[in-house]
Amino acid sequence: MYATQLATTLVKAGVVAPGRPDRITRQLVALKSWGLSLAGGYTSAAARDPERIALIDERRQVTFAELVDRATRISQGLAALGVRGKSRVAVLCRNHAGLIEALVASATLGADTVLVNTGLSAAQLETVLREQSAELVIADEEFLPLIGEPGVPVIVAWAEQHPGRTTLDDLVARNPGGRAAPPEVVGRTIVLTSGTTGAPKGARRPPPHGLGALASILSKIPLKVRNTVAIPAPLFHTWGFAGLQVGMGLRATLVLRRRFEPEALLNDVATHRVNGVFVVPIMMQRMLELAPEARATYDLSTVRAIASSGSALIGDFAVHFMDAFGDVLYNLYGSTEVSWATIATPSDLRREPRTAGQAPLGTRLAILDENGNDLPAGTPGRIFVANGMLFEGYTNGASKEVRRGFMSTGDVGHLDATGLLFVDGRDDDMIVSGGENVFPREVENILTEAECVREVAVIGVPDDDFGQRLAAYVVLHEGHPADADTIRDLVKAKAARYSVPRDVHFLDELPRNATGKVVPRLLRG
Repeated sequence: MYATQLATTLVKAGVVAPGRPDRITRQLVALKSWGLSLAGGYTSAAARDPERIALIDERRQVTFAELVDRATRISQGLAALGVRGKSRVAVLCRNHAGLIEALVASATLGADTVLVNTGLSAAQLETVLREQSAELVIADEEFLPLIGEPGVPVIVAWAEQHPGRTTLDDLVARNPGGRAAPPEVVGRTIVLTSGTTGAPKGARRPPPHGLGALASILSKIPLKVRNTVAIPAPLFHTWGFAGLQVGMGLRATLVLRRRFEPEALLNDVATHRVNGVFVVPIMMQRMLELAPEARATYDLSTVRAIASSGSALIGDFAVHFMDAFGDVLYNLYGSTEVSWATIATPSDLRREPRTAGQAPLGTRLAILDENGNDLPAGTPGRIFVANGMLFEGYTNGASKEVRRGFMSTGDVGHLDATGLLFVDGRDDDMIVSGGENVFPREVENILTEAECVREVAVIGVPDDDFGQRLAAYVVLHEGHPADADTIRDLVKAKAARYSVPRDVHFLDELPRNATGKVVPRLLRG
């Protein structure tokens, strides 16, 4: 049954399709030789569609053939600097063509690539580079002051001026190119966890072992071969990187921009006739906040899917977004460690705006109690996932809990009678206040629906009498005043007494990391 569904999905998306025999032969030979690493995926794509545009950023367009040629030349330059199979190459870049060329070049050598969050401080960068044993750094010029002198070679990916260091373009110009040979070892991509509650950890991501991972996403999200896909989500983030992998598998043209601006994204969609967009929720919020007349300026009729992941959709936000942009919203729930768990389709979100959806093709879901027993529908428990893309462990040797082949996501949730998943919160977010279990997300859902509230974060704080209590951090819409009692009354009208936050703080904005997630420790500080 699974094999039939897999084949049907790939045929429907055009992944398996007729074409020129000579190009199909070269494509299959490349896949057999290279596998599905970024180097293999793009080498096979260049064999099938060499003249097609692979990448578009603010400065240039790159065909698949040009991308592979440039990546090969860069890999030769990296090899001359000592990069080999299993070397560690740290990449600190915003979204642009050079970043992807660097990733493909590193994969060409079989090196492990560390995707570094562009929002880290200088001290955090120093720690990450040391803990991940980086042997070479590829970074945009703007980050050079943060890096300082790391004691390893530094290559500049995006230069505004000549930075006085070797650039990727220098490596392209200095090296002959030609046909690269597959590496003896397949490198890993190391993605840093978000670090909202502590220092980021490196998670080793395996390359896809077959087309099952691509089919899993395509079983829910209707993208096709040779589509055009915009990825404003940071490529160093699991979801942005997933967009890159999906785009590679579809031989899609990827539209990239170094910084997200909501109207610039809509302009890119209209200009390049974009079919799919990979975003994080805060980006959708900024898109929705654009004036209706500004949104109406752009032709968005080619969009078939706006795929979101990275944090929860709070309240009825999904419905409000689809009312403005159409029923094209797909919400993926997952984590750096388990990849994806569920995907909510537009029809799911119309019916239940707060659902995380259902498991896609090839993925299994379990809601377990503390003893590892399955829980019935409607009963909250720990969320566990099984699929073909579970991570291989943290670089510090730790891993996630696994039961019966299912890996913990670290969240608590429940299934409804129809099989839709609802995520109640992180298992370490739940607080016990006066003996009652309380999830902050329930309160966030209530407050987000209030006309005066632009955004809100609710966390647990210590309490001498009750053990813990809820504190709400609220950003108000301009022109909609409210006080602490107003906020408490909104919660009191819809939730139990122990869910009403006793502390209410008003902020100009919530502290977020580079992927748009709220950072709780900065609220407490």
